[in-house]
Amino acid sequence: MQGLHFLGHAVLIVDLSLGERNREECVMQQGLPTQRSADRPFDPPQELLGGQPLTRMTYADGKAGWLATSRSAVRAVLADSRFSARYELLSLPTGMPADGGALPSAMPGDLTGLDAPEHTRYRRLLTGQFTVRRMRQLTDRIEQTVAEHLDAMRRKGPPVDFVAAFARPVPTLTICELLGVPYEERALFEDNAVTLVSTVDPSSDEYAKAITGFGEYVARLVQAKRAAPTDDLLSGLTTSDLDDTELATIAGVLLSAGLATTMHMLTVGALAMTRTPGLVEAMRDNTESTVEELLRYMSIVPFSVRTALEDVTVDGELIKAGETVTLSLHAANRDPAVFDDPDSIVIGRGKGGHVAFGHGIHQCLGQQLARVELQAAFRALATQFPTLSLAVPFESLPGLQDGIVFNPPELPVTWQQA
Repeated sequence: MQGLHFLGHAVLIVDLSLGERNREECVMQQGLPTQRSADRPFDPPQELLGGQPLTRMTYADGKAGWLATSRSAVRAVLADSRFSARYELLSLPTGMPADGGALPSAMPGDLTGLDAPEHTRYRRLLTGQFTVRRMRQLTDRIEQTVAEHLDAMRRKGPPVDFVAAFARPVPTLTICELLGVPYEERALFEDNAVTLVSTVDPSSDEYAKAITGFGEYVARLVQAKRAAPTDDLLSGLTTSDLDDTELATIAGVLLSAGLATTMHMLTVGALAMTRTPGLVEAMRDNTESTVEELLRYMSIVPFSVRTALEDVTVDGELIKAGETVTLSLHAANRDPAVFDDPDSIVIGRGKGGHVAFGHGIHQCLGQQLARVELQAAFRALATQFPTLSLAVPFESLPGLQDGIVFNPPELPVTWQQA
């Protein structure tokens, strides 16, 4: 269900004095805009910017719903319990289930597709595992991992693929630490995990093999933690009332939420450092607020989706029960009513206000861990590789216009050697 986490316009002004018949006759946005500019690949599609806070949209299944692009509308929906995250109630803004029907319900343990009280139970148990002590332990290990991989880059010498050398292994090893994957098993874990979060075609044999391998491995890991607990999140959860299926699903959710997003952010953040004057120095000297600005600007989780459980009015628009709302986090983080010069990386802007980690009860559970990873990685990269630059022309990078967000599968870089 990773794809749902990323769920990943024509301006339509609906006069509230119009009758329902006229309201439905208005021309709707046909699907979610996905075409980005090759000249500004970090920007969302232009159709998402500068319009009304809420506009009508037709979904892939033909149903009518809504698209929210202002920060106020996005936050209002995400904070309102009258909107559901349950998969089986959602319409998709892009693509459809293979059988053309409704999405399946969330597996036990998949808190991203559940509402209260089930969601509350899982989230409370997981929150209890992100203790101050564990975060300190993970911080020390992350800093060590970052140092080891930057040293390996330096020893190899330029050019290197930044994704393979740094952006992929750092968050992968962090997830291994979080879940307590033994050192001798991390290569197997990494092979399956990277395939799962990197494969473009989930119907491929490669993906099927990886998802089977990952599922079998996690099932064995859960059993091992029950038999001999160690000091990690998965072992901590074995003392709860969660069964093996729930534990395995939670491990998968943590993988999809923590690996793909952080790997992506490290990649595009490093690329931004090669193209934005002053960003390297800001990352080195004022890391925390600079990372927050980069999170706002990149918004690598571009959208989320909710469905109204009853009639709800948001920003003056009546969203009817059963209608789905696509929440453009990327557009909300470029809202000119909130951010001055929203389409630029503004050094020293400050660290508040963005919705890159979502909002409300489903706000990213591991956001503090993600911040630790990003701050440690970017600070060390800016300090040790201040001359980092692209080893190929920018225009030759793959994926400049592919997908709703720019996510290059590789990033050849070089630097001036001492």
